[in-house]
Amino acid sequence: MSDDIATRLGEVRLFAGCPKRVLRQLIEGGREVDHKPGREVAAEGRGAAAFHYVMDGSAQVTVGGSARGELKPGDYFGEISLIDGKPRSATVKAGDDGMKTFAIDRFEFNQVIKTHPDVAHTLLVNVCGRLRQCEAARSAMA
Repeated sequence: MSDDIATRLGEVRLFAGCPKRVLRQLIEGGREVDHKPGREVAAEGRGAAAFHYVMDGSAQVTVGGSARGELKPGDYFGEISLIDGKPRSATVKAGDDGMKTFAIDRFEFNQVIKTHPDVAHTLLVNVCGRLRQCEAARSAMA
C-alpha cells in the first residue's frame, strides 16, 4: 500500500476517519492516472467508470458548455454517477499542466459504500451540500 496515497485519501473529507483497512481496500482497487493537458477525463452525459481523486494539477469543470469551477489537488469527482448509475452531470478536462488522479473503479467504490456506513453517510452529506450550492446559485440567477 502506498503510504502517500493512503495519507492523501485519509485527508479527503469523504474518507476522513476511515480505518486503514478501508483505505487499503480503496488503494488495492484503484490506480494512478496521468491526464495530458486538455484531455477530457469525464464527459457530461456519458457513463462513469470511476471515482477520481485529484492528486496533482488541475481541471476545468463545465456543465452544458458553461464553466462551473476548477478542481485542484484534494478535490474529487465522479461519485454521483457511481452511486446512481446515471450519466455524468458535468465535463471535466485536465488543466494546462495536466492532472494526476487516483481512480477507484465502480465495483471497489460501491463495495466500500455498502460495507462502511460512515463513508456512505459522509458521501450523502457531501452530495446534499453540492445540491444546496446548485440551488443557491440557481436562485441567485433568477
